[in-house]
Amino acid sequence: MTLQPAVAAPPPPAAREERRRGRDGADERPAQRPLPPPPSEEPRPERPGDAPPGRRRQQTHSMPVWENLRIAFNGLAANKMRAALTMLGIIIGVAAVIAMIALGEGARKKTLAQIDALGTNLLLVQAERRRIGQSRGRAATWDRIKIDDLKAFNDESTPSVVNVSPEINTTTTVKAGNQTAETNAFGVWPNWIEIRNHKVAMGRFLTADDEQKKSKVVVLGWTVYQQLFPDGDDPTGKLIRVNNTGVRCIGVLAPKGASGSQDNDNLIAMPASTAQKRVFNYWQARVRQFAAQAASKEAMPAAQEEIDRLWRKRYDVKPSDENIISVRSQGEIAEFADQTGSTFTALLASIAGVSLLVGGIGIMNIMLVSVTERTREIGIRKAIGAKRRDILSQFLIEAVSLSLLGGVIGIALGVGIALVLPKLIAETETVLTAAPMILSFGFSAAVGIFFGFYPAQKASKLDPIIALRYE
Repeated sequence: MTLQPAVAAPPPPAAREERRRGRDGADERPAQRPLPPPPSEEPRPERPGDAPPGRRRQQTHSMPVWENLRIAFNGLAANKMRAALTMLGIIIGVAAVIAMIALGEGARKKTLAQIDALGTNLLLVQAERRRIGQSRGRAATWDRIKIDDLKAFNDESTPSVVNVSPEINTTTTVKAGNQTAETNAFGVWPNWIEIRNHKVAMGRFLTADDEQKKSKVVVLGWTVYQQLFPDGDDPTGKLIRVNNTGVRCIGVLAPKGASGSQDNDNLIAMPASTAQKRVFNYWQARVRQFAAQAASKEAMPAAQEEIDRLWRKRYDVKPSDENIISVRSQGEIAEFADQTGSTFTALLASIAGVSLLVGGIGIMNIMLVSVTERTREIGIRKAIGAKRRDILSQFLIEAVSLSLLGGVIGIALGVGIALVLPKLIAETETVLTAAPMILSFGFSAAVGIFFGFYPAQKASKLDPIIALRYE
């Protein structure tokens, strides 16, 4: 038989109460806190700045902008060399764009100035090499320009044309003493100097009396004068041989410079009648073109129509037939040169702009590396309350700061190159304008935002728990 241990009976309530009290009879139980009063039924009055009801618990505070800026710049300052190398692509790109546009604009301006120097309201007329009169049974002949055709110009037939002159142009050899030069000989009328916008540096130019008498006189261009008289002597009155024919020098034209590869000073001018009758043969002295001067730039289209109408009338060419002459205006040449220069400038700017894209890719690459290196920092910031937009702002500010600082340095470098380049290369001209500077600076800012957004977004999406465990 197994004995079960006796279980003590619980003490009576009076004994339990006696134990709770001490020897001195005081109650040793902890005092209970009084319950808070029930909430008042009246709502608390609204205060300025309170969130709407239902949203007070969800109200969050973003980090101040200046704090984001401070953290971003501290991050850049911690890696100065890396930040400088990252900006290098933007600096080179912006500087190249500004310098290339300045160089292209300078070349375009110089070309237009050279074209304007060729003549004022200039029209060049050449004969088309085609046969005329075949449909009417006449003998077919190559079209020619004759001196008599130019004498048909007057105020009634061509009121928009104020001057006209033949240009009998042929390559020849000129000699003075033991000096020889290869040049272009022009047989012209006296008003040719006004049409071609030349000036006289020494002596005089041709006169109507020289043309009428077929005088054996010549005017030298500046390049020819320097070749024949290297010592700078006055050639006026001296004998010069042109195509083995002795002529007298009466003057020297002032220098005009070059138009592209063409030297506008490598020429001599003599009366057209002298060139045709006394110096050159028939084939050399034929009139290939003539120059005309319109009354104004606005009158140039009317002058072109009047010249074409005069030729059709003289050669009995119907309006439906093709033109037998081609009339080129100085404005068309200048417009073509302007378009060519603009295309050249745009091409240079596009090539330079590629380096801006390369610099943007470099910014994105460095920012991705920065996000990887600072993963633990991002996790700590998120753990202590930083919001996603705070992280996004921090890294985006870093990327934009790199691009903007690089843009400022690039503008300064590009302006410096544009100012120094003409001093290093004598024939180079640059034109600085505000538009490319503003454009390149804005583009550099856009590059920073575009290529910095992805790394910043990647950083803002990091899980803080995973980020804290990152080694």
